[in-house]
Amino acid sequence: MDNQFQAFYGYWQLSVCLFAFLGLLSIWYHLGRKQEDTGQVWLALSILCWSISGGVEVLYAQEYLSNRITLEGIKSILSLLNSFFILMALPYFRHLPKALETPIKSKYWLALIGLPLIFCLLPTLSKLLLNEAGAFISEFDVYYSILTLVILGWVMWVSFRKRNLSFLAYLSAICIGITFVAQLYKLTNSQLNEFLFSAIFKTNLIMIFFALALSWVKDLSERINVLPDQVRLTLSSEKHASGQFSHSVLLKGLYQQDKEIQISHTHYTLLLKFAQRRKTTEGGWLEIKPKNLPNTTQQFDIKDYNEIKRMLHAILDGYFGKSTWTKDQHETPLKKFLLERSDDKERRVRLSLPPENVEILGV
Repeated sequence: MDNQFQAFYGYWQLSVCLFAFLGLLSIWYHLGRKQEDTGQVWLALSILCWSISGGVEVLYAQEYLSNRITLEGIKSILSLLNSFFILMALPYFRHLPKALETPIKSKYWLALIGLPLIFCLLPTLSKLLLNEAGAFISEFDVYYSILTLVILGWVMWVSFRKRNLSFLAYLSAICIGITFVAQLYKLTNSQLNEFLFSAIFKTNLIMIFFALALSWVKDLSERINVLPDQVRLTLSSEKHASGQFSHSVLLKGLYQQDKEIQISHTHYTLLLKFAQRRKTTEGGWLEIKPKNLPNTTQQFDIKDYNEIKRMLHAILDGYFGKSTWTKDQHETPLKKFLLERSDDKERRVRLSLPPENVEILGV
């Protein structure tokens, strides 16, 4: 490989990855630090490994590092650390595949990813220290990288899909595919193709990491951080020429973008009952039927808690789309914000909004 070309590639990797490292770190400093979210720090450290690797390429091209085995050994160690830091960032992802959520969120995650790292690192260190020129010193980091790619690709796909960013999900899948090809080229003697695919996948993956950071900011913007008296609820019902009714709900001030949504007659009827009771009676409470209550002539406003749950799901589906919201980030906060329970009676619930902030149209 021509030293001039190798130096050019090394300087490119050193400067671009260093800039990306500082960029991700700055996003964490301004936002993630306040949220106690260090996932972006781990991703930034993974990119820093690429930057250091570029510096090592420059040293070798300038003949400050003359031993080829030393070059490959250091690059292999940095590649292993890059994969390890990416895996360390996964527990901080807000959307994980159900099959991976338990191991990633468990206290044993460090051991699960640390043991394969040690297994791959020891042979590399052995070859490096003994200056052995055996097959390919990089073969061990390839195995660990492929494991990381499978997990990372799955997590990114789910993360973008859950945030209703399908196009980014497909781009991340393409990026993972290119990265996989780049890893395979490490096992060949085609250094030119290895450099080419390495430059492509590193650029793409850096952009995907920044897209992840911005989608995380999008998540923050969807959190409820206002008071009930700052939100207005408008319910409207319209009868069409066909005799069918359409029911809409508008919540102003709850999320950054006000959005009018359509809900079914059943869910609208329950929400309307909440609104009417809040506006017309003192307290505005609705009573939920007790569980396992024998047949009785007593009338209750709500049959069971599932009615409320389905109504909230209909509102969330309208705002964010089906299967794009989560229980922890969207459903639970909305339920706590929109509804409140009575302190003295467990089965009484009402709208938390002030009566003057509730408007009913077309009824």
